[in-house]
Amino acid sequence: MIDSYLRRKLEGPLDRCARILDISQVTPDRITAVGLLLGLGSAVAAGLQFWLLALALWILSRLADGLDGPLARRRLRGGGPTSGAGGFFDITADFTVYGATVVGVAVGASAGYDAPWWPFLLVLLAYYINGTAFLAFSSIAERTGRTLDDGRSLSFLGGLAEGAETIAVHSLWLLFPAVSWQIATVWAAVVAVSSGQRIIAGYRALS
Repeated sequence: MIDSYLRRKLEGPLDRCARILDISQVTPDRITAVGLLLGLGSAVAAGLQFWLLALALWILSRLADGLDGPLARRRLRGGGPTSGAGGFFDITADFTVYGATVVGVAVGASAGYDAPWWPFLLVLLAYYINGTAFLAFSSIAERTGRTLDDGRSLSFLGGLAEGAETIAVHSLWLLFPAVSWQIATVWAAVVAVSSGQRIIAGYRALS
């Protein structure tokens, strides 16, 4: 819901960070890989109930996810090659991290606080529908020449739940694992609403 606003506000700082990282040993794909490993580490830490470690790894993972794109665009402006492989790697890494952290929190919260699993299963279902909607739209929009270009590799449809909200909610249930399943219940409903918004918006945009 606030991703567009945050991207405008963070564009300058992220570009400056990308300029610092713009050396031959650092590539956008390597940053994506680091973010993926950090995110998976966060999921494992949550499952083991090392909640503050999981939170730190989660935030570092999302920071890496915010830096690979600016570095890739900087290299592209400098005449670097583009193949789409980096964007593909980035989105698959994001989905892997999101799903893994949900499972990690579910394992840790159920073991430590006797939390039920069903709210986390609902989150995964909502993520599945939400991801299907915007990935299908991006693919068809590309084929039919109706892409939404905001500088990212894919055409993203806006919604109530976007990247910023996801980062905030995942941080919340790592900070407050005792009530993580209640947070997950509300979050599943929010993502479900967002899924409905994307399905409707995508259908209308392609009609």
